[in-house]
Amino acid sequence: MERPDQTPAGPCGAGMGTLPKCAPLAFPYIPMQEQNPPRFSRAEALQAGTLFPGLDLPFKAAIQAKTKLANTALVELMALDFAIKELNLYLDTHAGDQEVLQLYWSYIKLAKEGREKYEKMYGPLTSTDLTPEDGYAWLKDPWPWDVGGND
Repeated sequence: MERPDQTPAGPCGAGMGTLPKCAPLAFPYIPMQEQNPPRFSRAEALQAGTLFPGLDLPFKAAIQAKTKLANTALVELMALDFAIKELNLYLDTHAGDQEVLQLYWSYIKLAKEGREKYEKMYGPLTSTDLTPEDGYAWLKDPWPWDVGGND
């Protein structure tokens, strides 16, 4: 027995979605970024979830207010890695942007130097950073995020 609200296209009709209730389907639009767009600082980018203010989504403000990150060496490395990935994605579509390309290389250099300094103080960041001389010393205490491990 067919319900009166059902049509051959489904319970909501053609071009309509069913979750959480019947509504028009979305057609996403992704604008192309301009050359050399404004950028957040690395720390702001990590917190905002994007390096580019033009891609910052307004609903993120509520999340950002709840996710303040401490200013530690580990957070700085996370921010650098995040900014490098964002610049990598930007350069995929804007390979000729020399200013951003130079920033990309400088962030990679900073991240490499920071990672080396960090690992001298606290040990390897990942298990793939171990060397044969270390043995399998990945599980040493304190871990960087433990109290006193990341000053």
